[in-house]
Amino acid sequence: MKTFLFSLAFCLLTLGSNAQDHQSQEWYTDINVAIQKSMETSKPMFLFFTGSDWCGWCIRLQKEVFQTPYFTTWAKDNVILVELDYPRKKQLPTEIQQQNQTMQQVFQVQGYPTVHLVTPQVQQDGSVNFNPLGQTGYAAGGPESWCANANAMIKK
Repeated sequence: MKTFLFSLAFCLLTLGSNAQDHQSQEWYTDINVAIQKSMETSKPMFLFFTGSDWCGWCIRLQKEVFQTPYFTTWAKDNVILVELDYPRKKQLPTEIQQQNQTMQQVFQVQGYPTVHLVTPQVQQDGSVNFNPLGQTGYAAGGPESWCANANAMIKK
């Protein structure tokens, strides 16, 4: 019985630490803040276009890749995470809705999930150009395979 309780406690502690790892991800929702962070760190932006509360493939990508310790570590070292959400049930602030609609048009997103890896370049007039590194969506194979594909785009 003591062995069982010890094992159970160990499993719960392990799960708790994995949850904390995921929570340490910083997903920006304000594109301007993300642009600034990208420029400060020289890391590309990881634009995740999602329907968080209705898109089955988006939810699957989150569970299989984005919510793993492997991805959390990779993201922290390589990119600035930006979530551009198009929910059906939850209400986003008006300014975020407008921003997300504009970004959807700029990147011509027609399906979800879509991920664009870009580097921002601020022009003298204050406008921003997004230099494309690559685009992807859901891909089977887990976080290692998914991140390897993203690394290939970043290193082009």
